[in-house]
Amino acid sequence: MREKISRKDCLLFQLGRLPYTAAWQIQQEFAMARRSGSGQDTLLLVEHLPVYTMGRSGSKTNVKVSDEMLSAEGLEVIEVDRGGDVTYHGPGQLVGYPILDLRGYKQDLHCYSEMLEEVIIRTVAWYGIKGYRERGLTGVWTDTGKIAAIGIGARGWVTMHGFALNVHPDMSYFGLINPCGITDRPVASMRDFGVEANLAEVGKILVEQFAEVFRVEFSAFSQECLGPELLSRYGGRQP
Repeated sequence: MREKISRKDCLLFQLGRLPYTAAWQIQQEFAMARRSGSGQDTLLLVEHLPVYTMGRSGSKTNVKVSDEMLSAEGLEVIEVDRGGDVTYHGPGQLVGYPILDLRGYKQDLHCYSEMLEEVIIRTVAWYGIKGYRERGLTGVWTDTGKIAAIGIGARGWVTMHGFALNVHPDMSYFGLINPCGITDRPVASMRDFGVEANLAEVGKILVEQFAEVFRVEFSAFSQECLGPELLSRYGGRQP
């Protein structure tokens, strides 16, 4: 008889479309609760309004246009406490922020990053896209370009930040930066491979793959479960 493998409990919050700063503050509240022992492992799925974020090892030289030009387009570069360089977030991109206590998994950030890559590789494979890793270049790659960026952070072994999968974003925004500081490799989206799925559909597949890779059992909640006070405090809104 096949032995049943036990799974950890994990919360899933589908936040809809939020400004980046709103999701970042929500991440911090969940991470603080997890570090204190009052919270649970959680996966936040979100879609952002157009924004650039700069990781700890980032360089402003990888932003190709001036602050004035960005401001004229209603864009900004937000410096955050994750690894990596500059990247873009916006509508049509599925962003995931796992808040996990790695002491319950493997206390190895490199291994954790590879597990996130595996989730993405399995997700795009479901749509017939071959994704793969490249040594020294974090993220998930295809023959057309980088389809998902990964940038993580952790404090007290509790993770923040995560991954961004290009489903069908406006790819022109990537032209204003050197994505992840890479100047000689293109970025790609699932739409480039003829996939016209929406974020909800892709998110469902991704959650299934995440559950398998991390051996978790999800309890799912919508944005409303965070409460109107928390959302209004950080400028959250319905998509």
